[in-house]
Amino acid sequence: MKNPITLSPLIHRGEQQIAIKFNNDNKTRGFIKSYKDVKWSQTLRTFYVNYTPLQIIDLCDFYRDGGYEVNTDSYTNLEVPDISSNEKVSISTEDSKPTSKQLYLALPNEHRYILKNYIGYLRGKRLSKSTIKSYGYFCLRFMDLHKNKPINDFNNRDLDLFMTNVMAKEHYSISSHRQCVSALKYLTEFCEIESFDASEYHRPKKSKYLPVILSDHEILKLIQVTRNLKHRAIIALLYSGGLRIGELLKLKQNDIDFSRNVVHVRQGKNRKDRVVHLSETIKPLLNNYLLTYTPQHFLIEGRDHSPYTASAVRNFLKISCRQAGIFKKVTPHTLRHSYATHMLENGVDIRYIQELLGHSKPETTMIYTHVAQKDLNKIKNPLDIAVERITNNSKGDEKVLISGN
Repeated sequence: MKNPITLSPLIHRGEQQIAIKFNNDNKTRGFIKSYKDVKWSQTLRTFYVNYTPLQIIDLCDFYRDGGYEVNTDSYTNLEVPDISSNEKVSISTEDSKPTSKQLYLALPNEHRYILKNYIGYLRGKRLSKSTIKSYGYFCLRFMDLHKNKPINDFNNRDLDLFMTNVMAKEHYSISSHRQCVSALKYLTEFCEIESFDASEYHRPKKSKYLPVILSDHEILKLIQVTRNLKHRAIIALLYSGGLRIGELLKLKQNDIDFSRNVVHVRQGKNRKDRVVHLSETIKPLLNNYLLTYTPQHFLIEGRDHSPYTASAVRNFLKISCRQAGIFKKVTPHTLRHSYATHMLENGVDIRYIQELLGHSKPETTMIYTHVAQKDLNKIKNPLDIAVERITNNSKGDEKVLISGN
């Protein structure tokens, strides 16, 4: 058995390198040096090569082909990256699907190594945590599908197979499909394999759905039937501030300025700060909540002052909707949609609504013009006009009915 070779991380001359260590003998030393671009550090007394994501794999293949055992434990420990699916509904023909951790631990070492470094690459791009988790999950699924294939052999056909055998077969939504394409674009950019390039891969067109809107009467009913004080405060804040669920859960007590009637939303979507109006009506409710629950860090906290979760909000909102007799598909974001629509119906300029919602583009805010009732109610339906015309022409002698009665 030949001497084992160990590969480990090294910082030398201010740059990342890969240290190559072994029990010194002339034959092994000669073979180590035969790899392209191997250098010797007199200071550190070690051979090394410049670090790139695929260099580890190339080194392993080269030395293993020479009959050496290669130790890469420093790069391939079993710590599982924080990756998971954000898909709310997954339709699968299987009774159960393996967890992200199970999928990750079943990957070969080289696939685990690339995936972990891909996550680090995304962090370096300063993507949000939720985006990194989603992208990481899709790339985990991609690696799982092709785990028996060396990474250096990946090609664009593998991308097509993944879209067919995972995304289409498991009925992922269009929005998830678009996320997946973005994730794979980053993966191929990271791997730098000539035959593996998703830069020209097209995202499917985004579905254009009109948002579900609750009437002002339904909003009030929803708040009134919610008996739990904390839950009631959450619903009122989401609606009255037009907040995203993540923005609400990150609010701290000092973000509520009772004297100036404003709520400071810090680092919302796209890392933007903004200020929204604090409703006069909500002040007694908030004061009651603060005195009753005495949150310590965040404005909204769970038991033992732990962070409150978005899933908890979704769960109690479903119950409250059922109690209020609302059978539309309502999510926390529905309250934000309703806020924007009601503002537009009340005559607030669309530019102000854009600022209050924190939208980067006015086109995003314009969707509410399609669901606002203010102008729609001014339009007379042609069926009503036809019935009215016939009724007027008959001078009231003939009553036009279309109900069949």
